[in-house]
Amino acid sequence: MRSDRQTSRPSRRTVLAGAGLFTLGFHIPALAPARAAILDAAPAVPEVNAWVVVRPDETVVIRIARSEMGQGTLTGLAQLVAEELGCDWARVTTEYPSPGQNLARKRIWGDYSTGGSRGIRESHEYVRKGGAAARIMLVAAAAKGWGVPAEECRVERGVITHGPSGRRTTYGAVAAEAAKIEPPKEVVLKDPKDWTLAGKPLKRLDTLAKLDGSQVYGIDLTLPGLLNAAIRDCPVTGGTVKSFDAAAVSGMPGVKRVLQIGDSAVVVVADTFWRAKTALNALPVVWDEGPNATVSSETIAATLREGLDAQEAFVGNKSGDVAGALTGAAKVVEAVYGVPFQNHATMEPMNATAVWTPERCEVWAPTQNGEAALAATAEAAGLSATACEVHKIHLGGGFGRRGATHDWLRQAVQIAKEMPGTPVKLIWTREEDMIHGRYHPVTQCRLRGALDSDGNLTGLHMRISGQSILASVAPQRMVEGRDPVTFQGLNPGGPEAAIGYTIPNILVDHAMRNPHILPGFWRGVNLNPNAIYLECFMDELAHAAGQDPLAFRLKLMGNHPKHRAVLQAVADKIGWDTKPPEGVHRGLCQTMGFGSYVAGAAEVSVSEAGELKIHRIVAATDPGHAVNPQQIDAQVAGSFVYGLSAALYGACTVKDGRIEQTNFDSYPVMRMDAMPVVETILMPSGGFWGGVGEPTIAVAAPAVLNAVFTATGKRVRHLPLKDADLRRA
Repeated sequence: MRSDRQTSRPSRRTVLAGAGLFTLGFHIPALAPARAAILDAAPAVPEVNAWVVVRPDETVVIRIARSEMGQGTLTGLAQLVAEELGCDWARVTTEYPSPGQNLARKRIWGDYSTGGSRGIRESHEYVRKGGAAARIMLVAAAAKGWGVPAEECRVERGVITHGPSGRRTTYGAVAAEAAKIEPPKEVVLKDPKDWTLAGKPLKRLDTLAKLDGSQVYGIDLTLPGLLNAAIRDCPVTGGTVKSFDAAAVSGMPGVKRVLQIGDSAVVVVADTFWRAKTALNALPVVWDEGPNATVSSETIAATLREGLDAQEAFVGNKSGDVAGALTGAAKVVEAVYGVPFQNHATMEPMNATAVWTPERCEVWAPTQNGEAALAATAEAAGLSATACEVHKIHLGGGFGRRGATHDWLRQAVQIAKEMPGTPVKLIWTREEDMIHGRYHPVTQCRLRGALDSDGNLTGLHMRISGQSILASVAPQRMVEGRDPVTFQGLNPGGPEAAIGYTIPNILVDHAMRNPHILPGFWRGVNLNPNAIYLECFMDELAHAAGQDPLAFRLKLMGNHPKHRAVLQAVADKIGWDTKPPEGVHRGLCQTMGFGSYVAGAAEVSVSEAGELKIHRIVAATDPGHAVNPQQIDAQVAGSFVYGLSAALYGACTVKDGRIEQTNFDSYPVMRMDAMPVVETILMPSGGFWGGVGEPTIAVAAPAVLNAVFTATGKRVRHLPLKDADLRRA
């Protein structure tokens, strides 16, 4: 947890730069005279426009509003800007504009939210326009200096050439004059077929800093006079602090303050984190755990089972007469599936650094949504948003935890308010992070399918029972009481998460049942369980009909060519129509989520003792446009690490109202020796922009589960797989 290695501590200037303080092109209000002097000493470099700063040494600074947490959005968006700008990629660097500056400039950088695989697909157009506008302004400045028409000039790798005369200049030489030119009102973007930087497998811009240790994460940040805080919240959500004995630890080494924050948390502030944590561990605390202390996994499961039979439910997809199809079916197939709570378990636990005065509050935080972080800061600080600022830092993992909910940031500000003018860094311990997460919602699903005498699927009813994310996180996004997120991958159509089958009679509904364990957006969100429910049940229906699982699906996909294309691609690649190696068995699946079409196929073996080995994964992705194929390949492989970790091991259980898993010893993740070979098929068909950070996660579990059935004759309908007996039936 500590980052006080004397031999490799970054310089103060480096830390300020990593924290977003040492920026060029606009002013960040300083907190102390010493830091003001550092900032004022920096040469003023005028921006060409909000997206582009070109320094005299030809360095091109591209401003990226979305957050980088390992997914590569920073590099992908920089590629799109650089493509239209026509600069030298070798000279590109990036910086985060702050959300306070975005507010002051009427949201010129657009949406800061980085989640739902939206980083590129929802900002590609305006960032490209930013690059194109800057190029036009730079060329216009050069042409004006030469006294020639801009149309006679061309650009290549940051060098402007006047065609008729052969005169040349560089972006750096004309940037100051370009900044004075009025931006164009309309720009024409390149056709993707003409891309030379975008669409190419360029190396990531953030790799070197991570390799040489110079990358500063929130947990590393240091400021002059910084104090450290450790926190312990009531282990049962809804509980409160009854009493605590501050005097018992106030005299311990380095301890500065012992505080209660809100109704449910106690905090120790000390000169180092270790001393704060040590004192907190010794602090006597008595909790009032409240009525939720009687809740368990068993009571939650019983509530969800009740929802499967409830009369009232919110409808997400309905067509035809499902009840009539089931009544008149030659065969009805029924199954109940379920997924548990799951933790984000980011490598970097929650943390934030804050300085509060009655006039101003500034926060340094790894956040997926700078604007939401700014709003949370203002609310906790009791100040206007214009009197606050958030400096974004690279995230040591996000997966949704650092996006919609900023509980940890609010706590940091509340602590700082108790110590005006003093920088305070709050770090959650791993245990605090595990038991106070915002978990993937727990759900169950009962599926009933109607087959006619020819084995055709004539009706399907999916009843989902369980938590709503939006009811907790964003109730304003509910639609007449319904949570649309619940139906990801099951929608009747649309560009986001549509079902890939045409079924004559279908009903997908949701009986909302919200336990006290708080839900949150967990990488892949509801697409993950919905793909398990639908794709494993499709396999069940195929076997009940006596048909090949691929052929059974393809019959239903005539109106869904993109779904069909990715499914056929993985089937062909894995050799679906060929005999697998001895003892190896296959499974496949497909879905659509976050604007992209994905499919997966798996090869597994299961020993006589029931030991599962996943040998090979094939995954196909159609994201419309591929900005960086190398990053997409890495994202797909990483998706299977995450998705298989969840399928094999990921379960948070509840006892006495609290989460039982407190660290990686009880919440394991995929290890290298268990990871299969992943073969990616990238098949961008153009015409739309899909995401790549999350969709493929959803096909990891169903592909493996369907292969496990082929291997063992057993259907595993409740995850994780570690709890299943896989010895052959």
